[in-house]
Amino acid sequence: MTNSFPIAFEKRMQQRLGKEFDVFKEKHQTPSPTSIRMHTLKEGNTNLPIDEKISWTESGYYLKERPSFTLDPVFHAGAYYVQEASSMFLEQALKQSVDLTASLRVLDLCAAPGGKSTHLLNLISEDALLISNEVIRSRASILSENIQKWGSANVVVTNNDPEHFQKLSGFFDVMVVDAPCSGEGLFRKDAAAMNEWSEDNVALCSQRQRRILSDVWPALKENGILIYCTCTFSEEENENNLAWMSSGHDVEFIELAVASFPGIETIRKEGTVGYRFYPHNVNGEGFFISVMRKKNTQQPVRARGKKVFNTPSKKVLEQLDHWVKSSKQFRFLQQDDLILMLPALHYEEIEFLSQQLHIVSKGTAVAEVKHEKLIPEHAFALSVHLDRSHFKVIDLTLEQALAYLRKENLMLAEGERGFALVAYQNYPIGWVNLLGNRINNLYPSSWRIRMSS
Repeated sequence: MTNSFPIAFEKRMQQRLGKEFDVFKEKHQTPSPTSIRMHTLKEGNTNLPIDEKISWTESGYYLKERPSFTLDPVFHAGAYYVQEASSMFLEQALKQSVDLTASLRVLDLCAAPGGKSTHLLNLISEDALLISNEVIRSRASILSENIQKWGSANVVVTNNDPEHFQKLSGFFDVMVVDAPCSGEGLFRKDAAAMNEWSEDNVALCSQRQRRILSDVWPALKENGILIYCTCTFSEEENENNLAWMSSGHDVEFIELAVASFPGIETIRKEGTVGYRFYPHNVNGEGFFISVMRKKNTQQPVRARGKKVFNTPSKKVLEQLDHWVKSSKQFRFLQQDDLILMLPALHYEEIEFLSQQLHIVSKGTAVAEVKHEKLIPEHAFALSVHLDRSHFKVIDLTLEQALAYLRKENLMLAEGERGFALVAYQNYPIGWVNLLGNRINNLYPSSWRIRMSS
């Protein structure tokens, strides 16, 4: 592989890295490492070519080679997420600055396609609530799909501009702002990022990042934590933005213990602290992260609104009680013919948020109601709260599982009737409707894979 840096970028990096630049450049002629993060609440068997553990996360691993994830049913079951290794350092930033056992309100502001949100869902407690936001509508749909695969109910996916969150004064305990950037840290794996790079674009990104931070700042509570990160090296988008935040707001920067993670560079400027990852120093791509505590006084919004959610009928609720593990922890609402499951602890907050933000999805879609008969939803098959003991489970071979994911017809359990869960390597991947002499494949048409084996 050959990567030729833009001339202006090369000059910048030569000046910053000095003698290290040749090693930095040479590293860009090697393939990017492939890494995944396992779902800590889903159990089954994977055939992934695991190489070694990523040191800064409990559930991340490097792979010896890059398999075809599209042709792995375990991937579609939400058993793991393909994520760049450096960005998983978010775990250390959270563990070293936040009480993750608390009932937190967390905002992932620039969340698509969902790597950091799914990571957050495995780090925060079940009593916490995640708002996973994406400003671009098409990307918000992709985000919602990945969140559904992860199978948690304590999450709301939104499609809003950062300024819309100003209505939620002091609402959030934690914010993650993975800001859109010039993408310098991804040059090795993304030639398009290199081709689009310019000094003007770096300046434009820096201004946009400041607007994002300024717009969303009021929604963070006093003493709340904001984690700012980018996948770029430029000072304009990283430490200069931190200095700008410090000059205009009462901010305390939190020092992270990084000594046990060799290669991470600590950056200090004008009282700010950040951490930079270079691909020639760590086994990952370029990344920057900083953790700050808000010291400004912020009057919190009262999270109460009109009662707009409708409760399903008693007959429907009685059926649902058998479908869900620890069902008392959840409340159900009916939206037209769709039944959704929300954490009881945050039901009223989600009801309030639905009146303030544009909601793409909330909680877990459990079933569609037809004449008080429940047709299970695909998202519920992937839920960590599904009580599998209530349903017939059919184990599929790899060939059968791939046929299912292509929404092809299957020959299974001839003569039986009713809804059944289909699984691969013990991971549920969806539903079928057994109709005696035939079977309805209920996999979502919009999700079906088109790749041949």
